[in-house]
Amino acid sequence: MRRPVALRLQVALATTAVGAAIGVAVLPTHEASAAAGAATGYATQNGGTTGGAGGQTVRVSTGTGIHTALCTRPSSSTPIIIEVQGTINHGNTAKVSGNSCSTAAGVIELKQISNVTIIGVGTGAVFDQLGIHIRESRNIIIRNVTVRNVKKSGSPTSNGGDAIGMESGVRNVWVDHATLEASGGESEGYDGLFDMKDDTQYVTLSYSILRNSGRGGLIGSSESDRSNGFVTFHHNLYENIDSRTPLLRGGIAHIYNNHYVSLRESGINSRAGARAKVENNYFRNSKDVLGTFYTSEAGYWQVAGNIFDNVTWSSPGSDNNPAGPNPQSNTTVSIPYAYSLDAASCVPDVVRQTAGANTGLRESNGSCSPQTPAPTTPAPGPTSPTPAPTSPTPTPTQPAGPNLSIGAGSDGSSKASGTSYGNVRDGSLSTYWSPVGATGDISIKWGSATTVSRVVIREPAGTQGSIGSWQLVNHGSGAVLASGSGAGAITFPATSLTKITFRITSSGGSPKVAEFETYAR
Repeated sequence: MRRPVALRLQVALATTAVGAAIGVAVLPTHEASAAAGAATGYATQNGGTTGGAGGQTVRVSTGTGIHTALCTRPSSSTPIIIEVQGTINHGNTAKVSGNSCSTAAGVIELKQISNVTIIGVGTGAVFDQLGIHIRESRNIIIRNVTVRNVKKSGSPTSNGGDAIGMESGVRNVWVDHATLEASGGESEGYDGLFDMKDDTQYVTLSYSILRNSGRGGLIGSSESDRSNGFVTFHHNLYENIDSRTPLLRGGIAHIYNNHYVSLRESGINSRAGARAKVENNYFRNSKDVLGTFYTSEAGYWQVAGNIFDNVTWSSPGSDNNPAGPNPQSNTTVSIPYAYSLDAASCVPDVVRQTAGANTGLRESNGSCSPQTPAPTTPAPGPTSPTPAPTSPTPTPTQPAGPNLSIGAGSDGSSKASGTSYGNVRDGSLSTYWSPVGATGDISIKWGSATTVSRVVIREPAGTQGSIGSWQLVNHGSGAVLASGSGAGAITFPATSLTKITFRITSSGGSPKVAEFETYAR
């Protein structure tokens, strides 16, 4: 029954008062920022995933605030968008009671609810040693958040050690532009980064980073838990992981355009009848990246367009069936939704520019070019849920004006055999400079002061991902103009200088720079 206007006003005022008391800001329509973007992959099926679209927008800075926002809704299915800014931890996450929620202290509990969006805004949202638990819920969106160091043993513990965990009849979840990370494996107290079990279906994980963990994630808690599936993984970075990227027990998964780096024991582990479509991914410096491992209950895969770069394979055995060294399809998987595939060769660069929290919710256009999506609803107030980056962010936009490196000079700290400093300003991607060793400097210099505000670092074709961390330095003053990782475009305040240095401070081997372009704007 619809409440009378006067009663609805009283409820709204009461909600606002309660929110103010515990740090929940109920945003007026003209101030609420739209949670831009639309779900992809299997999250678009089964009626789709829209989260809290159309509902009230609130802004919070504590875990208790998140719980309060859920618990003060008229019902457990009333749509709501919860914007989160700041660090959420055990000290500010308490249980809140109400008819529209079922929460618990020490974990963000999304239990027996629906139609919710949680999105990081402002200076970012960090869930520190505190997991997100989704149980008996549907139509949930989580975007632009970092969840780190969630433990199942030691202190403090949260969510069984999972960064994000789903179980018990969960339907339609989209996790996007998240950074999920641990600081070790099970022996250090951590479990999975992204787990699904006990009848969880129609899930998409996109443009996210999963790193520094023993376990990436699983679908199915045991060989008998085969009621899960219809999961899409695309444009994610899995880095420095022991295994489970993911582990599939039954069900169907679509895995495309992901970048896998330093998988130490195994990668995509399809077993217990699972079927996975694995296409246009880039696997690098890893072991046993696809197959059935640690069980005799076989799983299956359809493969196409993947790149295996320095991947090693173990020998087959009774409990191990690696797909390599020459992976071949042993099933077919029909995908019910439309999607665009980036070429596997550009996946490292695209993922580097788009994946993780605080990257501007950037996505690929399906042609190896990242782009920032426009907000779905214009508003005169802050419409983007993403903070301005605190450090320069690579951008695919073509710089304006001439490349100032053409006709300039160049030098560096060292050059590997067969390479030249001049190769970085000859306009060709087929020639390059490489230092002696894994680090080094390359510089562009002019005879008189030159104003520069944008640099583009390009790697030779087929070697994307060779550059690790870097600094861009005004050689004359020693000032660091920008810092980051990987190749791409870099912007910074316009600076007048006679020499600019690109200093590579770490790499995965022998870094290569094909072009060091400089622009006035």
